[in-house]
Amino acid sequence: MLPKEILFQTLRHETAGQTAWVPFAGIHAGKLLGYDATEVLTDADKLFASLMEVNKLYKPHGQPVVFDLQLEAECLGCELVWAKNSPPSVASHPLAEHMEVPADSTIPSKEDGRLPLVLDVMRRMKAAVGDTTALYGLICGPFTLASHLRGNDIFMDMFDDEDFVCSLLDYCARVGMRMAEYMVEAGMDVIAVVDPLISQISSAHFEAFMTAPFTKLFDHIRVLGAFSSFFVCGDATRNIEVMCRTGPDSISVDENVDLKGAKAVTDRYNICIGGNIPLTTVMLHGTQQDNMKWVVELLDSLPDKRNLIVAPGCDMPYDVPVENGIGVAQAVLHTDEVREMVKNYVAAEDDVQIELPDYAHLAKPLVEVFTLDSATCAACTYMMGAAKAAKADYGDRIDMVEYKFTEKENIARCKKMGVPNLPSLYINGRLKFKSIIPSRDELAAAIEEAL
Repeated sequence: MLPKEILFQTLRHETAGQTAWVPFAGIHAGKLLGYDATEVLTDADKLFASLMEVNKLYKPHGQPVVFDLQLEAECLGCELVWAKNSPPSVASHPLAEHMEVPADSTIPSKEDGRLPLVLDVMRRMKAAVGDTTALYGLICGPFTLASHLRGNDIFMDMFDDEDFVCSLLDYCARVGMRMAEYMVEAGMDVIAVVDPLISQISSAHFEAFMTAPFTKLFDHIRVLGAFSSFFVCGDATRNIEVMCRTGPDSISVDENVDLKGAKAVTDRYNICIGGNIPLTTVMLHGTQQDNMKWVVELLDSLPDKRNLIVAPGCDMPYDVPVENGIGVAQAVLHTDEVREMVKNYVAAEDDVQIELPDYAHLAKPLVEVFTLDSATCAACTYMMGAAKAAKADYGDRIDMVEYKFTEKENIARCKKMGVPNLPSLYINGRLKFKSIIPSRDELAAAIEEAL
């Protein structure tokens, strides 16, 4: 059976003879051929060659063509900051100073921004590997796109101006619908609606604001004849059920979510679930055996393999060693043989030593933001945005630092601190906000208490 048919069977909720494997190799694809993130996201030939290398090395059932949640934002006037080893990040928010929902005439056309490049590579990938590999088109979800346009104030807007938020989300859903049309026309089999910020709101806010636009979006993708995926990062545990009710064919989660527990929920709705290989502790900093063992143990922990897709928890870090990606592929494709290979393998203990601040004797409040990486993770970007705004307000009266989970010493710091999820914000060593981005007033109240 062709690899893509295995993925299609899974997405049709049939029993496939093989667990599906989808490596979310966005900027990491460029690493395979020595191209940096900026090159691979701005040069069609380099992007195409890199994707073909992913296809050759990782033998996927499905693969994304590009993983860049800033494509739509760039077309809509957001300024981007580019980096060598991560996707660009949004640096300006066109609606930060005025609450005016854009007109439909501003919805990007196929000629705007980098869309011609992306659609061209999609067509080339379809011609090259589309007969054997299912291709994913990734679009920015309505809430994250609304946040790109409005900035951190979107979280306060949900309390202060519900009508504006609903109208803006509806506009962003229409942007997503148009993007889905372009990508399906270019040959994409699966449209993944990637919305990291969904993990940062309550179920009540989801039902109040997100159910309608996401349902409309997934219904539209179904009408287009493509499969759909609701892709969320961070601790989305509390929102898995309300996400299911919007009608996607699949849901993708990261390491913050217990996959076995989440699958029990998605199975009730007969929805596939994908995930959730840890991006840094396993894929980036682990050995090939660590990756193999993690996948085998995941598969062995799930007695029912139907409705399951093995995948990284999000966009793979740029510097993931190629042998680790190959190890994951082998563990999925040849599970019995790999299980035998790693049955006696014991991971080496990390000996990084961390000294924590003397929180009881700080000269002034210390705001610590624990992120995956605010340059690559949208939820982390907006958590850091809240902290930076507080720093701007309070100046030298407080200290503020970010600890990125991509660095080994910060992994050790998270373990020593007992950080439960990313992103999280601590003040004077105490957890204040876990996977919930605070409003300006909420964070100010927490800081005032510390002062």
